[in-house]
Amino acid sequence: MDDLDKLKQRISSMVAELKQDYGDLRVKANLAKLEARDELKDMEKKLNKLEAKAKQLGGATAEASKDIGAAAKLLGEEIREGLKNIAKRF
Repeated sequence: MDDLDKLKQRISSMVAELKQDYGDLRVKANLAKLEARDELKDMEKKLNKLEAKAKQLGGATAEASKDIGAAAKLLGEEIREGLKNIAKRF
């Protein structure tokens, strides 16, 4: 086998390997996108709960407002962390 044939074979092998890597990565990217979409839906539900808690604060007593406020703060931190985790994927 001469040098040109060896070169063609190496390049052909490299192309096949790169196509395989590309295909694998494309599948992983699509799965990550689906997972991120599901997580965003969860964050949307939590955000809606947080908005509801914020509305509850308006009509709550001073004592109840502390509990609602603490729950809202915790939920807000959870949402913020979830959004950061999703953003890291992109």
